[in-house]
Amino acid sequence: MNSKNIYTSFRKAKKAKQKKFAILIDPDKLILKEVDQLVKLATLAQVDFFFLGGSLVVNNQLDAIIESIKAQTSIPVVLFPGSSRQLSYKADALLFLSLISGRNADLLIGKHVESAPFLKISPLEIISTGYILVDGGVPTSVSYMSNTFPIPADKNSIAVCTAMAGEMLGMKLIYMDAGSGAMNPINTTMVQDVATAIDIPLIVGGGIRSPQKALELTKAGADVIVIGNAIEKDLSLLSEVAAAIKSF
Repeated sequence: MNSKNIYTSFRKAKKAKQKKFAILIDPDKLILKEVDQLVKLATLAQVDFFFLGGSLVVNNQLDAIIESIKAQTSIPVVLFPGSSRQLSYKADALLFLSLISGRNADLLIGKHVESAPFLKISPLEIISTGYILVDGGVPTSVSYMSNTFPIPADKNSIAVCTAMAGEMLGMKLIYMDAGSGAMNPINTTMVQDVATAIDIPLIVGGGIRSPQKALELTKAGADVIVIGNAIEKDLSLLSEVAAAIKSF
């Protein structure tokens, strides 16, 4: 078990009603020379987590990016794997994602069986996570690669029941995602309904492009806000979003 005990930090923050901010880094989109600037800005903004992962990850930079981050900051690095191949012992923790919004058996349990022996002997803190994909207005890489349909954006009851089922199955976190490059973020009423229905921490990401939207979702009940694509396009958003979330 990782000494940082990241899941405990999720739980303590939720109990204290302290909202967290995570930056999602896709190793396919970030080159090593950009890491230093990103880490510097994230440290100044008091970002809480780096999430690393993507739908493909076709290059071999994952270990190098993690090493570069950890050489410069104590911000925890959490793997957000799009497949069983996106694993590294160099991170602090791994979100063991089960795509509970879809009906693809491989992503509910199949890939987990393949990676379990590797993870069992790893130093990573393994955090079981119910992953819920919500329609963000456009087809996304994750919906295509997972061969699943997202929950319709206006079907709050389906999202609520799916999240409750995930919690009852023993998931430690629920991660609601509109997907990278989503046109629309998850609506605040859906986030509010899900947050009210579960007792475990709720992570929300996808399509969040402004400090205002980040704050709205925080107020609706998200415990952790995740932004990736928007920051890739405009690094100045990082400090603005962090300030908005912390203002809560």
